[in-house]
Amino acid sequence: MSDRKYRQRGYQDDSSDRRPAPQRPPGPQGPREAPVGPRTPNLMASQAVFRCTRCGNQLPLTPAADARCTRCGVAVHSCIQCVSFDPGSPLECTEKIKVRIAPKDEINNCTLFSPRTTVERQTSSPSASGPSSARQAFDDLFK
Repeated sequence: MSDRKYRQRGYQDDSSDRRPAPQRPPGPQGPREAPVGPRTPNLMASQAVFRCTRCGNQLPLTPAADARCTRCGVAVHSCIQCVSFDPGSPLECTEKIKVRIAPKDEINNCTLFSPRTTVERQTSSPSASGPSSARQAFDDLFK
């Protein structure tokens, strides 16, 4: 018996009480069994999207110079839709312009305009559209 009150192992144990470590089987030996690098994650597809700043409607990536949003009617080629628009910077633009353009939501002819795009995950498959494709997928399960 031990003179200690509790039987847990700790720093006061002498070497005679220690048990040998269990033997582990050897690891994979061949090139097929050994993992080469990290596992590739299964990520969703992503796409670049240009959305209206006011309403969030999806717009084409290369808008026409006189295009307007189909939902809210805001001009697409305007400062608020540009990637350089920043209300906190001088002249409300991160690019070096000489004159402030006002109003920011109207069509302008700025040569530095580039649409503000974001990268979003593709959460739906492009072929799945409407209840007919869902019905078709259900019927395909039992063929």
